[in-house]
Order: sequence, then structure tokens, then C-alpha cells
Amino acid sequence: MHPIELVVFDMAGTTVTDHHEVERCFAEAAAETGLFVTSERILAMQGLAKRYVFETLWKEQLGEHNPDIQPLVDVSYATFRRILENHYLTQGATPTEGCLDTFAYLHERGIAIALTTGFYRVVTDIILEKLGWLSGLDGRRVGMSDSLLQVSIASDEVERGRPYPQMIERAMNLLGVTNPKAVINIGDTPSDLLSGRAAGVALNLGLTNGTHSREQLESSPHDLLLDSLQELPALLKNHELSLS
Repeated sequence: MHPIELVVFDMAGTTVTDHHEVERCFAEAAAETGLFVTSERILAMQGLAKRYVFETLWKEQLGEHNPDIQPLVDVSYATFRRILENHYLTQGATPTEGCLDTFAYLHERGIAIALTTGFYRVVTDIILEKLGWLSGLDGRRVGMSDSLLQVSIASDEVERGRPYPQMIERAMNLLGVTNPKAVINIGDTPSDLLSGRAAGVALNLGLTNGTHSREQLESSPHDLLLDSLQELPALLKNHELSLS
């Protein structure tokens, strides 16, 4: 076992309170652009890069090789961006239960904090700005040890977002963390957990008070399911004790 150097958190539903607004914005954009999709299908694809989700759903509706797919994806995605950005610009965002206390605990121990998200950079920065979390991050969205965050990774900054591990790997690379067994990944969606498994992290944790319930996450790859971020410090203390 290795000391933990980095904890990678998802954003919406994990560190940022989710009132199903992302699903509502997605459903609104789909309806406005003629894409037929159920709320259950939208929920199942939470955490994935949103342009990829639109592409997948349009292929399901029209067939894999329909020549109209890419233009329709462009329209749906642009509509979604407009609706989502307007939501966060006007409504703002709040941290989830236990989030800031957990961040403080990690800072006390010199453990880096990374945020990854299925959002693209523009809306990611809107949310970070509303929370006051953009402070201290440079143009690459990398901070110093005393910044609230040490790095923020958006899905449009990697070739392939979740369920692939590239956002976790980018966070590690930017922070100089070389061993995935020094990393914890935590998120509230199946795609979060799939990316953690693909990255080979030390602990891959599911959070059950976000967008998905314990029952919905049970079948996804995980080491433990937590009811709240408030449980993470105790888990880390146990990990530290096991190393001593």
C-alpha cells in the first residue's frame, strides 16, 4: 500500500450539489432539437462527456450511419450549452454536504485535490467561479499547494472522457503523481467508477447521495460506497493507520 498523494473528485453530484438540473437542461435541449430520450436514459449517461451522449442518443434514434447525425449533434449540443450555461450563470452552485470539511482535511495532510467533470471548460469555469474555487488556478487550471484545488480537468481537455481514465491520468500528470496506487477516485455515477477502475487507482469510491442511489451504483466497479463525503476523512485515517 502507498500513501495517498491525490484525491480525484467528480463535480456535479459529488462536490457540487445536484438538483437534477443537468438532467433537466439536457432533456430541454433534447426536446427543443427533436431528440426523443427518457429521463432514465439521461440519468444512466450522467458523468459522460455531453457531446458524446448526444452522439450516442442520435445514433440510437436514427441509426449508426445516418448522414444527418453530426449536424444534429452539433445543434443539440449547442442548444444544451446555451441552456446549461444560462442556468449556472443565473442560479449559481453550492458545495455538497461535507465537501469543504473534506477539502480542509486533505489540505492539512498535503494531499492534492483534483476535480474532473463531464462538463466542458466554459461551464466548468462558470461553476468554479460561482463557488469561488477558480481562485489560485492558472491558465492550465493548475493551482499551488495552498489553493483550494490543485487542478481542474474538463472533458474537452482530453481525447476521451469517461468511462476512459484520461481525465484522472491528466490530473496525475499535471501534479507529478506517477503511481495510480497513490490516488483515490470518488464520484456519484457509473461512469465515474468505470474511469477509476480503468485508471487502476488505490481506492475507487462511489457516492450515494448524488445523482445515483446505492442500488444504482452497486453493479458498478467500486471498492466502497459512501453515503456522504463526510465519511472520506475517516476512511483516509484508516488508510494512514494501515501504513504505519
